[in-house]
Amino acid sequence: MSSSQSTTTRSDRAESATAVYVYGIVPGDVEVQKSAKGVGEPPAEVDVIREGDIAALVSMVPVDHAYGTPQDLQAHAQLLDGTAKVAPVLPLRFGAVLSDADAVAEELLRGHHDEFVQALEALEGRAEYVVKGRYNEEAFLARLLSENTQAAQLRDDIRGKPKDAARDSQIALGELIANAVEQQRQLNTNSVAEGLGGLAEHVNPREPTHEWDSVNLALLAEVARQDELEDALDRFREEWGDLMKLRLLGPLAPYDFVVTANPEV
Repeated sequence: MSSSQSTTTRSDRAESATAVYVYGIVPGDVEVQKSAKGVGEPPAEVDVIREGDIAALVSMVPVDHAYGTPQDLQAHAQLLDGTAKVAPVLPLRFGAVLSDADAVAEELLRGHHDEFVQALEALEGRAEYVVKGRYNEEAFLARLLSENTQAAQLRDDIRGKPKDAARDSQIALGELIANAVEQQRQLNTNSVAEGLGGLAEHVNPREPTHEWDSVNLALLAEVARQDELEDALDRFREEWGDLMKLRLLGPLAPYDFVVTANPEV
């Protein structure tokens, strides 16, 4: 093998050792802040690949690196959520990678240009917000025991017996509590969805992530109405007192409403 052939082979291998990680699709005039950090260790530099009226937020990454650490997931989300505060963004699923910049421009951006433009226009000035509620376990149980005769009787039975003898009552009380939480969760979720429905264009219920979750809703709303969303939640906080804590998270990238398919290497 000649010297020139050897050099070419090494160059080809160097090029093939990297790929392009794609975070999401944004309008073509979006600029990346110098402080933006991507996935990997050390964090990859974030760049923009433009095509017509749209662009992709990207990083060059090693093809042999296994992504999926908490730091990678956090970097992916932070970049998209930070972008959502200032511009519409179409998030790609975590781990979306293409072979090179030409593939991003031609296969992803040019191949779906009109579709992406339409979706970004629909998201202009909007972002996702998540309402998270968690019951105060002590307050919930106190209310249940004061209002539910069967629960109070089971509690008294457990107190009056040795641990082994009270096992059936403990199981029954546990099931009763779980059913009560589920029923109350449904009522509270419906109330919040209805109360915020006029402030959001779309409301998506999400599965609870904890046994004491009271509300878990994703909203697509105008960023300009964030204060109104907080005011509406304040009214629920007043109504429900110490029964639960309610939080509004956002603005976030619209993960629950628009997620493009994963491109493949």
